[in-house]
Amino acid sequence: MGRGRLRARPRSDMAASILLIDDEPDLVSLVKFNLEREGWKVRAATDGGTGYEQARRDLPDLILLDLMLPGIDGLEVCRRLRAEPRTARIPIIMLTAKGGESDRVVGLEMGADDYVAKPFSTRELVARVKALLRRAAPAEDDAGAVAVGEIQLDPGRHEVLVKGRAVSLTATEFRLLQALMRRPGQVFSRDRLIDGAIGEDAHVVDRTIDVHVTSLRRKLGRAGATIETVRGVGYRIQDGA
Repeated sequence: MGRGRLRARPRSDMAASILLIDDEPDLVSLVKFNLEREGWKVRAATDGGTGYEQARRDLPDLILLDLMLPGIDGLEVCRRLRAEPRTARIPIIMLTAKGGESDRVVGLEMGADDYVAKPFSTRELVARVKALLRRAAPAEDDAGAVAVGEIQLDPGRHEVLVKGRAVSLTATEFRLLQALMRRPGQVFSRDRLIDGAIGEDAHVVDRTIDVHVTSLRRKLGRAGATIETVRGVGYRIQDGA
């Protein structure tokens, strides 16, 4: 987010623009064809440097990002996009042939919202894209701003402030914080946070929520200490912090 221009999310995922960054021509053609059949506008880049610059220029509604890319690899592209206020909250799904849990966790730590391991079915990918676009778009019943301690969250503006300073969060981190702040003091299990903040269509590994919470605490600075770990259960944000 930051203090730069904030983009309005699409009213419907049918109007969404998607940037596909992958260096496999056959896969690019197949994925592009199937995504465009859903009504989405799709652009493609075949190397990390070009994809990164295109994302900064076009500000797509969602990015499909391969891990293994010529030039700048997918992890570095993700890190750079997350470091810039204008691109920090664009939802990112990583595509990679590496299917180990450690690779997935690294992708999440860099700021990816979801992870799809190759080979994948186009139906699965379309379902993941739809789910992430829904999560990125503010819901009608979540329009009210909320504050807990030094943290202020405004879903309508998709903005988080800590002591008046804007904080850049990913779509998943934003929804995770929103779920906690809506009910301060209430303990949320990891499964409940997955359903509410990530969605049942996302690819979830054991450490998914923990990785997102760690990143969220870091970005919130000292205010991140208000998010407490309840051992053996899950997380809560301090009531009246």
